[in-house]
Amino acid sequence: MIRPLLAAALLAVAPAALAQAPADDNAPPANWHLLDRDTDGVVGISLDDAYAILPDRAPREVVVAILDSGVDIEHPDLAPVLWTNPGEVAGNGVDDDGNGYVDDVHGWSFLGGPGGNMEHDTLELARLVAACRRGAPDPTYSDCEALEADLEAQRAPLAQQAAQIGMLLGAVRSADATFRERYGDDYDVTALALEGDEAEAARPLLFLAQQGASLSDLEAFSDQISSRLEYSLNPDYDERGLVGDDYADVNERDYGVSDVVGPDSNHGTGVAGLVAAARGNDVGIDGIAPARIMVVRTVPGGDERDKDVANAIRYAVDNGADIINMSFGKSYSPQKDVVDRAVAYAVENGVLLVHAAGNSGEDIDTADNFPNRTFLDGTVTGGWLEVGASQSDRAALAAGFSNYGRVNVDLFAPGAAVTSLKPGDGTQTANGTSFAAPVVAGVAALVMAYYPDLTAEEVRQVLLDSSVRYAGEEVTRPGDGIAVTFDQLSATGGVVNAAMALRLAEQRSAE
Repeated sequence: MIRPLLAAALLAVAPAALAQAPADDNAPPANWHLLDRDTDGVVGISLDDAYAILPDRAPREVVVAILDSGVDIEHPDLAPVLWTNPGEVAGNGVDDDGNGYVDDVHGWSFLGGPGGNMEHDTLELARLVAACRRGAPDPTYSDCEALEADLEAQRAPLAQQAAQIGMLLGAVRSADATFRERYGDDYDVTALALEGDEAEAARPLLFLAQQGASLSDLEAFSDQISSRLEYSLNPDYDERGLVGDDYADVNERDYGVSDVVGPDSNHGTGVAGLVAAARGNDVGIDGIAPARIMVVRTVPGGDERDKDVANAIRYAVDNGADIINMSFGKSYSPQKDVVDRAVAYAVENGVLLVHAAGNSGEDIDTADNFPNRTFLDGTVTGGWLEVGASQSDRAALAAGFSNYGRVNVDLFAPGAAVTSLKPGDGTQTANGTSFAAPVVAGVAALVMAYYPDLTAEEVRQVLLDSSVRYAGEEVTRPGDGIAVTFDQLSATGGVVNAAMALRLAEQRSAE
């Protein structure tokens, strides 16, 4: 079917781990991720139950840093919950608080500079191939022949898809123009009594409609493929000059701009909304925690760069973040040691890191997935939660796209057909561990807000120990469809639950 095919294909190619979910007549409620298994029949996080048992005291302020593509800071349901730098005066062009970043009122972007804002970037693989072609291969990934083969293996099917979608798109556009002219812009091709040549002309439109897709879906899919070929998987593409940093200097920190929105804030806005959208908002999708959102723009339309990730983590820590959400990932990490040092710095300073496991349907106990909690020297850091994506249906609990790992994935959280905010106003419904991670970050922030005596590591353990266990239940393993028990997919065999987490936090705090 075209519509599920589009969603699956987008998930396979989306570097930011997020793809628009298809429409489904049997879809769960838009807010299913907040609901309760026993009361509502979906495996959500029981948020209403959690709020019903909150202790009778004011929460402390918890800051969640969103390391992402950018966030719409003017969104009516995010503007009231933004972190604001108390030492900075907006727009005066001065680094008032002396932290090295001018006008960082709501956060910082490491993806801009005097030349403008980066929108696109290559995958790390393409950058490694480019280094090989320059005759300066990266020491960590020096098998240039293997890198070239990997690049071609990713480009070839996309090029084939581009050609196929191009033909279909041309036919659909032509038919759409014909029927708009005859029946107006609001025509419904499935409701028309068509015969002869007109019925033949309608075939592309009917085919698309039967798959639950639209012309705009097809155009978006075509644009996604074209973008991957033109930017992400193109070793000759390089927009980094816009930033103006010395990219070879991995210790450089004073670069970037104060524009935390960026050219495309869709992904980051959705992530931020799940954590802390103003409760009781008009769109009916409440944020999980009474948290403040710090925006650190780190992820372009392509793979994030290790230098930027490390600096984003350090910025978040130095400016008071309690939790860092990282809904991104990649298969190559040439400067992993720089990221490792930043992760260690965050953990040493009591910051909890929450990371999306990724959407390749792979076992990340064996497949590379960066950043991660295991340092180059073999040290496994604490203070880290790796999150897979679950579905609303207990009978099909693991989302088919989610990465998994008996060792390296800690727990699952709602991440399939999850609804959150989109830039401007309104909502978006999407699939991805990108949306599962901020659900966990939101639950962690809720616990931290009401139990401030618990350390970040204690909060992490609370979420693990309180996750609702489905260990012995048979599920379909993501990627290959093999039947396994749910405990084979993560360390806990559990799904995060806000009410259970608060109950355990109360007990641990009392102890």
